[in-house]
Amino acid sequence: MKNSKYILLSILSVFLLFAACDEDDSLINETKILAEYLGEFVNTDPFPAMIKSTDVHNAVLTSSTDMYIIDTRAAADYNTGHIRGAVNVAFSDLLSHYEFNSLESKETVTILCYSGQGASYGTSLLRMLGYSNVKAMTWGMCSWNTATSDYWVSGISNAKATQMVKTAGTKNDAGNLPVINTGESTGEAILRARVEELFEIGVGDAKITNADAFLNSATNYTVNYWKQEHYEIGHIPESVQYTPKASLSYAQELTTLPTDKTIVVYCYTGHTSSFVAAYLRVLGYEAKTLLFGANGMMYDKMLKEGDMTIFKEESDVLDYELVQ
Repeated sequence: MKNSKYILLSILSVFLLFAACDEDDSLINETKILAEYLGEFVNTDPFPAMIKSTDVHNAVLTSSTDMYIIDTRAAADYNTGHIRGAVNVAFSDLLSHYEFNSLESKETVTILCYSGQGASYGTSLLRMLGYSNVKAMTWGMCSWNTATSDYWVSGISNAKATQMVKTAGTKNDAGNLPVINTGESTGEAILRARVEELFEIGVGDAKITNADAFLNSATNYTVNYWKQEHYEIGHIPESVQYTPKASLSYAQELTTLPTDKTIVVYCYTGHTSSFVAAYLRVLGYEAKTLLFGANGMMYDKMLKEGDMTIFKEESDVLDYELVQ
């Protein structure tokens, strides 16, 4: 009888040991590890990391070897006209191209696209990996020459101006992080796996039009990434204000974002929201950046306010050289 008790105790001990191991394994939360590893990335300057076309032009004029220019537009558009010295690289190849060519040795790596929004998304992914010399060109090729300006010229709009509201949306209670599973256990390795995956997926799924954003505003979770005083002027119905560079890190309000909804992020131009969307998608959120931001919804109102970032064709579309 005594031996039976010992046997039972031994079996119970082994069971508890395995149960404890299983419990410890379940505590390995890749998203938490990654969120802590990224720290205040989303709240630290320069965020977003942008460069003006005038600065790129000056580098081209002086034949600066310290700037490397990557054009992610389709090959047909690149061949029609591009910046002298720019290299055409598919968005999905940005990471491999950067590393194969040891571009960390350059003072600046400028990434550009049609409007600056896709380039911002890619730049954010690269900078999360520590490639801090990468910047996106503001307004994309729209700011380089009239012949390449159509995306922004046609993108500005007042289409949703009358549908903006002043009633504040309800911020979600703090909850859980999304679940990601790369099979890695360190922040560095998890980040690398996630960035590689997102480059492979491409930027298309990370974008949303204002028409779709408004259509599903009641079921999405919409992040208004403006300062409070501008939020009070008028915003997308149900959208919730998050202060730029003061929220959305794990130590701040990241966990108030729901894991079971599409998160639409919008700013003035779509540049900053593209940086934010990349950060959130790395962490496993179904985040999308609103194309053209408020410029594509309430342009005249922004113009009237005077201190909101807007695209001005008369001053932002320049006449710089295009080569073939």
